[in-house]
Amino acid sequence: MEKEEEQLPLFSFNEENTRGLRPELEASADTESPFSKYIVYVDESGDHGLTSINPEYPVFVLAFCVFHKRHYSEAIVSALEKFKFNHFGHDQVVLHENEIRKEKGAFRMFRDRKHKQRFLDELTAIIEYSNFILISCTIDKLRIKAPETEPNPYHTALVFCMEALFEFLKEKGEHKKRTHVVVECRGKKEDNELELEFRRICDANNRLGVDMPFEVLFSDKKVMSSGLQLADLVARPIGLRTIKPEQENRAFEVLKGKFYCDGGRASVGERYEGVGMNIYPAPESEKPR
Repeated sequence: MEKEEEQLPLFSFNEENTRGLRPELEASADTESPFSKYIVYVDESGDHGLTSINPEYPVFVLAFCVFHKRHYSEAIVSALEKFKFNHFGHDQVVLHENEIRKEKGAFRMFRDRKHKQRFLDELTAIIEYSNFILISCTIDKLRIKAPETEPNPYHTALVFCMEALFEFLKEKGEHKKRTHVVVECRGKKEDNELELEFRRICDANNRLGVDMPFEVLFSDKKVMSSGLQLADLVARPIGLRTIKPEQENRAFEVLKGKFYCDGGRASVGERYEGVGMNIYPAPESEKPR
């Protein structure tokens, strides 16, 4: 790995590396578009089965990362690319939380604990620096009393997240435009079931009783999407927060200020429970929305 002073700065933006790009984006922004200004990337943590529950991680988490397209394209993508160049010398590595944590594949390269901690600190800094809205739903499997009659947990989480997404877009005046929701392919059967449920929810089968102009896109696992990689990194800390709320969780502390919440900017980091961060079944202490 190169010396620190020779690394690519993660968050540098200057006239040289943006020349010819910003004016074009400004011009296109003035043109009425059928698409919203936001793009959504989705990932999960844990499995959504209810018959065999992992006692160490008895939850399923679905996380929506909502990015403003301009910030995403100009800042987020380049920051992650520079991060990869600094640590691997190339950008053909997909950042997977599970592989990083267990040091599998490309992540067997850590020389020692300090090296891995520096890697994690920089990655956390990118997440903290990134401006995105976080929406999640955690299925607490141990609190489901009749699992045999329970709907697919993925679908349950999906409707919670889509409803919150619609409310966020409505606040931004973007709810009537088409918004793309990107999910990772899981298998033909699973993808077909998800697409069917997604369209059903969009067709006013939701608690809001509204049509949602969302479009689901399935992304191949081989596609190195910066948005999907970030969504993968945020899902597990949310699950750990539910399992062990008293345990130190630095990653979750970074994410708190990103959850969709009541009160807008004035309430960032607060009033997000039951709004941008949902748990099902709802904790008894949590008031219904």
